[in-house]
Amino acid sequence: MALKVGCEGLAGVNLIGIVLVHPYFWGTEPVGEESTAPAAGREFISALWRFTYPSTRGSDDPFFNPGKDSKLGELGCVKVLVFVAEKDILKDRGVYYSEILRKSGWKGVVELIEATGEGHVFHLEDPTCDNAVALEKKILAFLN
Repeated sequence: MALKVGCEGLAGVNLIGIVLVHPYFWGTEPVGEESTAPAAGREFISALWRFTYPSTRGSDDPFFNPGKDSKLGELGCVKVLVFVAEKDILKDRGVYYSEILRKSGWKGVVELIEATGEGHVFHLEDPTCDNAVALEKKILAFLN
């Protein structure tokens, strides 16, 4: 949603930045180590997307694969903070998003932070662990 607002705007909203925590992005062409992930995990990610958004065009829908969005360089904010987790099957896609955003012609600043030793949404499972506290502090600094 933040990406959509960032590209198309929303009346009365001046979007300055976007925080993506373990973004749920994917695509038909593997990036990073996605091709070595268990087939069941890769299929689950695609199937969950199709279930969540039945009218999707598939795994290369720009909502699911921002690398396929021709308007990515028009993102309407000045900063993006992307968090990934080392043991998250979606990690490489978050890293890839950061890379393609930098190369898209977008004039803002993107920062990528990786939590070592953690899995997808670890901060919800253990909000008091060191990495979750660090994540929260980084978000607060970003917002302030």
